[in-house]
Amino acid sequence: MTVTESSPRQGYHERLRTLSEASVHQHFDAFLDIDWDHPDYAIRTDDERWILGEEDPLGAHPWYRALPRERQIEIGIKRWALICKVGLQFEQLLIGGIMWDNLKRPNGNPEFRYSTHEATEECHHTQMFQEFANRSGVDPSGVPAWFRRAIPLLATFGYWFPAGFWMGVLAGEEPIDHLQKGLLRAGRELPPLLERIVSIHVAEEARHIGFAHTYLAEHIGELPLVQKVAMHALTPLFMRLMCDIIMKPSREAVAAMGIPERVAREVWWDSPASERFLRHIFGDVRMLCDGLGLRTRLTRPLWRLMGIEGRPSRFRSEPAAASS
Repeated sequence: MTVTESSPRQGYHERLRTLSEASVHQHFDAFLDIDWDHPDYAIRTDDERWILGEEDPLGAHPWYRALPRERQIEIGIKRWALICKVGLQFEQLLIGGIMWDNLKRPNGNPEFRYSTHEATEECHHTQMFQEFANRSGVDPSGVPAWFRRAIPLLATFGYWFPAGFWMGVLAGEEPIDHLQKGLLRAGRELPPLLERIVSIHVAEEARHIGFAHTYLAEHIGELPLVQKVAMHALTPLFMRLMCDIIMKPSREAVAAMGIPERVAREVWWDSPASERFLRHIFGDVRMLCDGLGLRTRLTRPLWRLMGIEGRPSRFRSEPAAASS
């Protein structure tokens, strides 16, 4: 059965066509839109702009602030190389899940067109992130080994449980988007290559996050009862699990950066400052879930247990300072 203009979802499909047209007219190529060999884009170990700022939980920690400048730069480069490697591995999971999800789409369904645009953009992101890792002088491992092995299986959720898959997409996209927007909003001078990569990613992720919100708002109400109950219980678990995978370096990565275990525990997430940072990440998700009826009096204790309970955002991408 094909989707027609008389579909009861015509308004939803119009929004998807708008997103698709935006992807056609405003998109980036990893190698056309970044001049990798420009002298200003060289990754230099004497460039103090690589020192992490207080918008990053590690950069705000007293242990890091007390290090010699050379070590701060070294760790800053390693930190962003790791973030890029983790980001590309998450994008690979997303691309795989989209392909599984699209296997079931009927002819004429605008979800197919938009999600394929998104997969195309994510492919460019993987190239962009990998190129940065290649040029960083670092050999980042990325996500924990168990998660790398699980990616092929997790991608099939796009076929078997698409609503759960798209909620999982948000669980991965929101943390890195929060960190990168915080970097841009900090107002300090950044290495030009990092600023270019982050600006590209934030611009396109705005569409991707917007689609996930719109998709879930459209489809949650039609889920079978068992899946709807599962979404109530699994959403806060998804959020915390994916946040840890995206934001919290693996033990291997912590050792490679030379971060003491005590400091790593405080940074992720065992200190008042890092706990606040963790809660702020999910303000938009809390707003979405309140609107979908997924964050209720019965499920809020689970959000609290995961460390992500708090006030919902008043609007998308509300800055942390405004939401405090």
